[in-house]
Amino acid sequence: MKWAEGIDKLGMTLYILLCVFAIINIHSVKAELGEKQLMFFGISCFVGLIIFFMRTKFFENMSAIIYVGGVLLLIGLFPFGTEILGQKNWYKFGGFTMQPVEFAKIGTSLMLANYVSNQDFNINNQRSLITSLAIIAIPGVVVLMIPDVGSLLVFVAFVIALYREGLSGKLFLVGTLFAGVFLIANYLNDPLKIDLWYFTVIILVLGAIWVIFNVAMLHKNIYSLLPAIGIIVLLAGLSIVSPIVFEKLPKHQQERVEVLYKGEREFRDTSGYNLLYSKTAIGSGGMMGKGYKQGSVTQGKFVPEQETDYIFCTVGEEWGFLGSTILILCYAIFIGRIYYLAENQKSIFNRVFGYCFASILLIHFVINLGMVMGLFPTVGIPLPFFSYGGSSLLAFSIMTFIFFKLNYADKNSLV
Repeated sequence: MKWAEGIDKLGMTLYILLCVFAIINIHSVKAELGEKQLMFFGISCFVGLIIFFMRTKFFENMSAIIYVGGVLLLIGLFPFGTEILGQKNWYKFGGFTMQPVEFAKIGTSLMLANYVSNQDFNINNQRSLITSLAIIAIPGVVVLMIPDVGSLLVFVAFVIALYREGLSGKLFLVGTLFAGVFLIANYLNDPLKIDLWYFTVIILVLGAIWVIFNVAMLHKNIYSLLPAIGIIVLLAGLSIVSPIVFEKLPKHQQERVEVLYKGEREFRDTSGYNLLYSKTAIGSGGMMGKGYKQGSVTQGKFVPEQETDYIFCTVGEEWGFLGSTILILCYAIFIGRIYYLAENQKSIFNRVFGYCFASILLIHFVINLGMVMGLFPTVGIPLPFFSYGGSSLLAFSIMTFIFFKLNYADKNSLV
């Protein structure tokens, strides 16, 4: 049919496959939740149909309103939010809950795309850079105050989108250094490890060598290195302060990080419990899996929140290595497809929104899988389209349909 020309069939097929396979797995964990997820999927498709018949410019023109609305929903959590699992990041309406941070990601993506597509935008201009980072930081700070550290990590996706538009990769390097120093400092803060002050001295010595090399060998002006020297000093200070900050965190959050160092068995009765049984479920699936609704860990309800953050261990146990690999490939192809389509958009707005969307999916996917396999602390990041939850599925579906609508308009544009 002529009207269907421009709809990305591969992307839409993968979206439907992921959602349907998710419903099957959620149903295996808890039948009534699988039925509710099917209802959420139906609502998402209906909303997607509405989006497809909307004017393309609507999303660009309304981006500021959607963005402000998302931020206000986040702020509204402080007086009106409901605390679930220790975090006050939900609204509750009767028997339904809504997590506004999922929709704030949509507003931030649209607003950032709108600002970057402005003809006066120049990533190398200080005003443009500060404004674009402020668009990301405003909802990010509110999320941090909730606090929802897991969702805050997802906001790195918007920095990836800016990197495509010319942002220096040094920002990622600095961020990685700070995260690395924080983790290493807390790892070394143990009587059995080397004195923490040695680590601080090592940072300063390596920093001094780097500065001397740049001045003596590369003939750089010492004043041009002042920002880098400031970062080195901050890193040294962070190595001292990190254990103090870490000890101020709630006990369960400390343990979630310590599980990475000491293994889940030491915390098997607390924060390591989920991870221990998650690994057991994934490992017991073997090559082909135990079969649908045949997983002993899944059916025994050993893993808390298995229908949400830990849904992947259901796939590993019941569908095995083969099923898990197919699922990972579907995600990889889908995310890669979004990046590919985004890169080939004629409109800067479309491209930036596509990069935001693909990067959000990528970070959710990587952190969630790392979390259930013990490569990343448990931070409450759902697997896109797959974890149970109406807010998550609807928000990811809205972004999917908005992007495919933009791509459809782009392919049918005569410009």
